[in-house]
Amino acid sequence: MCRGLRGKLEGRRLRRVEARRRDLRIALPPDLAQRMTGRRVLAVRRRAKYILLDLDDGTTVIMHLGMSGRILMTQGRPNAIERHDHILIETEDDVHLRLNDARRFGLVTLARRAELEAHPLFRHLGPEPLDDGFDGPTLAAALAGRRTPIKAALLDQQTVVGVGNIYACEALFHAGISPRRLAATVKGERADRLVAAIKAVLLKAIAAGGSSLRDHVQPSGELGYFQHEWAVYGREGEPCPGCDCTAKVRRLVQANRSTFYCAKRQR
Repeated sequence: MCRGLRGKLEGRRLRRVEARRRDLRIALPPDLAQRMTGRRVLAVRRRAKYILLDLDDGTTVIMHLGMSGRILMTQGRPNAIERHDHILIETEDDVHLRLNDARRFGLVTLARRAELEAHPLFRHLGPEPLDDGFDGPTLAAALAGRRTPIKAALLDQQTVVGVGNIYACEALFHAGISPRRLAATVKGERADRLVAAIKAVLLKAIAAGGSSLRDHVQPSGELGYFQHEWAVYGREGEPCPGCDCTAKVRRLVQANRSTFYCAKRQR
């Protein structure tokens, strides 16, 4: 998502911003449109599942798409504004963005960039999985003493951010680690393998444009394609890919989330 926005927003001035509905997950700042209009976007970046737009006055726009929110982007004014287009943004070179969120589970708010890490939305978050500082020893330290299954620990944003259910399943498969294994036992070489698998899976997903579930689309309106490369997710009963164990992919439910794995390959 950020990669798609970066090429159209970075360095551009926001010519017009309109907040059409204010009751998203949290109320929009009453002066949101006023504070964004006329500002130049210095950078588009990500923290966990939040999209961050750094503006030239030291403000950062914080955006979260919730479960099914979308950012739709067109060159030139769109043919129609839809009922659930809650925030409209126009750039100086006539790029139009619409935050569309039928369920209103997303959010948009503002914060001072210098105070971002102390913001209530971010201060509890763990490291970014693609940062150089996230390595095997860092993961092992975060898991030390934890008696929860490793799959659940990966979904905990205090352990590491941005590893959702699909990517946790895929990373554990590629690392050869059972989703049932106690988190505290993932250390040493095993932690190194898991970190490498997490990074590889996420980089592959980014290159493919993400995973498409239900109505998720990229800013261009195109679907992501990483779902075509899933090794185990959603493949219950299919042969285990990439090995000769002759087992079938299994499914179990952990913390109300589906987990897909190979019981022979993953220990």
